[in-house]
Amino acid sequence: MRNMTHGIGFAGLPVIQFVPTSADEPGRAADPLPAAGHALRVSTEFDGPAFADVFTEFTEAVETAEVAALVLGYWGASYDNDAADPVKLLVEAADRFPNLRSLFIGDIEGEEQEISWIEHGDLTPLFAAYPELTRLEVRGASGLRLDPVAHNALRELRMESGGLPGAVVRGLAASDLPALEHLDLWLGTGNYGGDATVADLAPILGGERFPALRHLGLEDSEIADEIAAAVAGAGVVARLESLSLALGALTDDGAEALLAGQPLTHLKKLDLHHHYLSEEMMARVRAALPGVEVDLDEREEPYVFDDGEVARFIAVSE
Repeated sequence: MRNMTHGIGFAGLPVIQFVPTSADEPGRAADPLPAAGHALRVSTEFDGPAFADVFTEFTEAVETAEVAALVLGYWGASYDNDAADPVKLLVEAADRFPNLRSLFIGDIEGEEQEISWIEHGDLTPLFAAYPELTRLEVRGASGLRLDPVAHNALRELRMESGGLPGAVVRGLAASDLPALEHLDLWLGTGNYGGDATVADLAPILGGERFPALRHLGLEDSEIADEIAAAVAGAGVVARLESLSLALGALTDDGAEALLAGQPLTHLKKLDLHHHYLSEEMMARVRAALPGVEVDLDEREEPYVFDDGEVARFIAVSE
C-alpha cells in the first residue's frame, strides 16, 4: 500500500502553505503569500481550526485575483464538528478567483486521512463556477458525485481514489469536454466503492468522447485484465500518445490481450508499473514495442492465503 504524501509542486509551480492566524496568537495577522508564481495550499488539521474559517481568512489575506493554482488539503470529516464541503466554498467564492486555472482538491497524506476516508460531495457545480479551469485533480472518492457536465477549457483531469464509483465514471463519460487532453482515473477496488465496469468506460474507450485526448490512464484497478482486453480494440487508442494501466492487478492474461489487439507501436509511452506479469511476458511486451518507452517496474507476486486462495492487490485501496 502506497502512502500518499504532500507534493512540493503543482501545475509546474512550487507550493506554499497558507498559515492562518494562530489560536494562541489572536492578534497576529496571517502570513502574506506571493500568489504570483506559486500554487497556494489551504488546509486545516484534525482538532484544528474549522476549514471554512481558514478558507475565509485565506480569501481575505491573499490577492485572490492573482491565484492561478490552488491546492486544498485536509478539510475535516463527518466525525468532526467543523467538517466543510470544499466545492461549496469554492463555488461561493468563484468571483474572487477570476484567474484560477489549476485546482487540486484533496492534497491529503495518509497520516492525515487515508485516501478511502476522504469525504466529498457533488463535484458538478465546480465546472460551471470555473469555466476557465484547465487542470483539475481530485483525491478521494467517498461520497463523490458527478453529473454530466460541459466545459470547454479543461485540458487535464486526474481522479485518485481507492475506489471510484461507477456513477462518477458514467457522469464523466457522458460529459462534453472538447479540450481534454490528459485523463487519469484510479478505479480502485469494490471493497472501497470502486464498482465501475468496462461498460461504464465504453464511451471513453470508443473515442466518441474527448476528441483532444492524448493520454489515458485507467489505473489502480482490480479489473485491469478486463480493461486491457477492452483497450486492445478501443477506438480511442489510435490517437493516444501515452497509455497507462499502472498500479493495478494486471496479469499475463491482460498483457496477452494487449499484444493480440491493435498495434501500440505509435505510443510514446506505455505505463504498466505495479503489475503481476511473468518474466516471460515482460520480455514479450518489450520486444513487441521496441520504440515505445515501456514501464514495467514494480513487478508484484500474488499473495497466497493459507487456504490456497490467491489475491492480487492494487497499489492504492484504503
